[in-house]
Amino acid sequence: MSAKQPFRRGDGGLIDRANVVSFRFDGRSHQGYAGDTLAAALLANGVRLVGRSFKYHRPRGILSAGPEEPNALVELRAGARREPNTRATVAELYDGLEAQSQNRWPSLDFDILSINSLLAPALTAGFYYKTFMWPAAFWEKLYEPLIRRAAGLGRAAMEDDPDHYEKAFAFCDVLVIGGGPAGISAALAAGRSGARVILCDEDFRPGGRLIADKREIDARAGSEWVADALAELASLPDVRIMTRTTVFGVYDHGIYGAVERVCDHLPVPAAYQPRQRSWRISAKRAVLAAGAIERPVVFAGNDTPGVMLAGAVRIYLNRYAVLPGREAVVFTAGDDGWATARDLAAAGAKVVAIVDPRPQVDSALVALGNAIGARVFAGSAVSRASGGKALKQVTIRDASGRETSLACDLLAVSNGWNPTLHLTSHQNTRPIWDEAIQAFVPGTMPAGLSAAGSAAGHFSLAQALADGARLGSEAAADCGFAAKPLASAAKTDPEAVSVSPLWRVKGGKGKAFVDFQNDVTDTDVELAAREGFRPVEHLKRYTTLGMATDQGKTSNISGLAIMAEQTGKTIPETGTTIFRPPYTPVAIGALAGHHRGPDFRPMRLAPTHQWSKDQGAVFVETGLWLRGQYYPKAGEDHWLTTVNREVLAVRNGVGICDVSTLGKIDIQGDDAAEFLERVYINGWKALPVGKARYGLMLREDGFVMDDGTTSRLAETHFLMTTTTANAAKVMQHLEFCHQVLWPTLDVRMVSVSEQWAQAAVAGPKARDVLRGVVDAQHDLSNEACPYLAARSVTVGGSIPARLFRISFSGELAYELAVPADHGDAMMRALMSAGAPYGITPYGTEALGVMRIEKGHVAGNELNGQTTARDLGLGRMMSAKKDFVGRVMARREALIEPDRPALVGFRPVEIGQRLRAGAHFIGLGKPAAMEHDEGYMTSVAYSPVLKHWIGLGFLKNGPKRIGERIRAVDPVRNGDIVLEICNPVFVDPEGARLHG
Repeated sequence: MSAKQPFRRGDGGLIDRANVVSFRFDGRSHQGYAGDTLAAALLANGVRLVGRSFKYHRPRGILSAGPEEPNALVELRAGARREPNTRATVAELYDGLEAQSQNRWPSLDFDILSINSLLAPALTAGFYYKTFMWPAAFWEKLYEPLIRRAAGLGRAAMEDDPDHYEKAFAFCDVLVIGGGPAGISAALAAGRSGARVILCDEDFRPGGRLIADKREIDARAGSEWVADALAELASLPDVRIMTRTTVFGVYDHGIYGAVERVCDHLPVPAAYQPRQRSWRISAKRAVLAAGAIERPVVFAGNDTPGVMLAGAVRIYLNRYAVLPGREAVVFTAGDDGWATARDLAAAGAKVVAIVDPRPQVDSALVALGNAIGARVFAGSAVSRASGGKALKQVTIRDASGRETSLACDLLAVSNGWNPTLHLTSHQNTRPIWDEAIQAFVPGTMPAGLSAAGSAAGHFSLAQALADGARLGSEAAADCGFAAKPLASAAKTDPEAVSVSPLWRVKGGKGKAFVDFQNDVTDTDVELAAREGFRPVEHLKRYTTLGMATDQGKTSNISGLAIMAEQTGKTIPETGTTIFRPPYTPVAIGALAGHHRGPDFRPMRLAPTHQWSKDQGAVFVETGLWLRGQYYPKAGEDHWLTTVNREVLAVRNGVGICDVSTLGKIDIQGDDAAEFLERVYINGWKALPVGKARYGLMLREDGFVMDDGTTSRLAETHFLMTTTTANAAKVMQHLEFCHQVLWPTLDVRMVSVSEQWAQAAVAGPKARDVLRGVVDAQHDLSNEACPYLAARSVTVGGSIPARLFRISFSGELAYELAVPADHGDAMMRALMSAGAPYGITPYGTEALGVMRIEKGHVAGNELNGQTTARDLGLGRMMSAKKDFVGRVMARREALIEPDRPALVGFRPVEIGQRLRAGAHFIGLGKPAAMEHDEGYMTSVAYSPVLKHWIGLGFLKNGPKRIGERIRAVDPVRNGDIVLEICNPVFVDPEGARLHG
């Protein structure tokens, strides 16, 4: 034993003793070795108390050695990399590791909230449904704040995560899940056949129980067999071994989700490496070899630090060379626990007693107990463990009821094993009960998946090796590979796997826990039965049994057994819940990959983006695009100053706006006009070639989906434009209409949004600017190119272009489109041609101001809740044809006379500012929902009118022009009087538009 690691064995284990690792737990410095987990290193240093329970804040120690651990949840790292609820049993030790216990205050040793244990009678199952009901006023003021403060486990980092994550894809013939003896055998059999094999193991060292137990295969140590097998797998060209990789979900069509902890074992990820990587693995066949999880026994004080699963004790002894205790009692309901007693004695521990509830124990096992000097208690059970923050004593009760107390610092408990079958339930299939092993085993399997070894309920080493070899060979054969003849069965050392589980021991003094993580006791399950919550799904939700981050890996079966006892049923009659992905917690960062912050979704740049950048644009996200929001000049210290200048420049001279991001859909075919008739509310067959028209599109429920202009370029050729944000949605809608509703129409469509760069040139001088860019042979006069004209032109001598006489600003305006490669040159040419006229770039803010001045609707009004009638466009709805949404738009509620409709608003006191989102309340009426008459959708300061203006929906609005109403904004404490007016504020006659 080392002075610095008092519970570290002097030899043995699979750790690197030459590589000493320093770490800190709750501020105290400790040492371990490379190859340790945090749990192993804490045990080696004599640290038994590692956490506090969720509800009662009871002292908790390490129970297991794997991902099933319910107690040893810690915070790892600090600052921006702080990560709560990490299982110490799977966290690899690295130099400089910082770990903190959680769910305690002010310290782990002295936790004030441990007083909850004294309040236990009031905190039973379902207490949250029965308490905090009176007085009602206390809920928001007292109860909720206190509950929120006490709730939760651990603290999330408050800073942005500095690491990055990746998504990756993999394809294989055979996926093997688990790197124990069954998994390695399956990978060898499939790999030798030539199949593409991926072997995923959640541990950083494959081998499973072979590196945890003292086992032999063909007269060789199990760890040697593992090393040779892994070397052979590494030599096979189409086999990939992925350690630190957990397969967390099974999905349709042979898709498996996995997360690889690439750099979690390092203080900081290596350069250019992600911290974690999520995998989408497509496999033709898969073999589940995930092993099994040992079951605890429910008895008083079974959560005392120092009570551990017997299989976990062997892992710490043999793999990590750690002695979890010096004076041990083994409590086992089967043969497996006796192996723990043997290994403890071999490691130098004193085995005080072996307690086996079976009345008849194999004589060879009794002889083993006698040989190691342990007292053997057959037909007996541990009724209580005690000691507070560390185990000091156990009480043993025999069949006659006589009790014996023994001092010890370790209690190793074994109650048989449950197959790790979670993945087999991910497609809504339930496991089935196997009476022979007293456990649930996989039932109907997801397509292409089979289970081997302990995961299938075959617990012996010989069965695991045989299962893996057979199923690996069969999986490869199913993929078309000629499997090589199976080798003769490997010879393993003798083993016994008999078990007679004891689900709980009654009558002990103190709480007996079923679910360690959620503090569910046996009496909670009894209460659920008495109160009628007997179906397993009700039991789960009423008591929170199995609802913690471990999904009840060590608790579900015990809870079911107690409920079965209470209801007089068997466990299979009681039933079981099914498991959902993920198998173990997965970081959201791993699922997101690079899709966070600015990379949350792909950012698209217009072909004219560099021009906008050179003009000093401030950009805004519009759909997937970056668009110029406004273009500030030196000395303009407020965005509104810039926008006012841009608006006045367009109204009085000429401006240029990049509109390349508008959706553009090319529609062609003999039935193209008929297709548009059916998707738009207005008519299209009579539209002449060379003209554009405004169109409005409805959803099937009668509400407006989008608007835009569509131009007829030839008899059977149209170009549709959409709003930037809805371009993809409209394209999806059109494809649905064609492929599903009207597949016989001769029409084809393609998105050309990225193929064309487009600029709006607007203002009284717009025609003069265009004459400097469009080739001279094209007549741009009002007579030759009137409002809503759509023409093919050339620019720069021979570059093909399209010219549309359309306007969103209400001014004389054109939109010039050129192939995307020429977009930047077009913008610079227009700027050069417009220089004598003071041409001014303007962005989406100025465009928004001008559209509000003209009463044009946009995204704020096209919010998915408005109809054509609401927008004042009801007369566009053709009565001579059918179109999408026509019938549903005539529903009674959508055509009520007093339904809110679009009108304009201006303040009675000219200097007052309007706010979008304000609600309209009648003069003299209280600001309450029953008096709500509508709401403001868009507001802007009009530099032309020199006051704020707005658009909104008001009950019976068009008939109330000239009236006054209040705009109430309780969020920003606004309450002003408005005049209801025509939504067209500037040039209502349209003279400027047709100039």
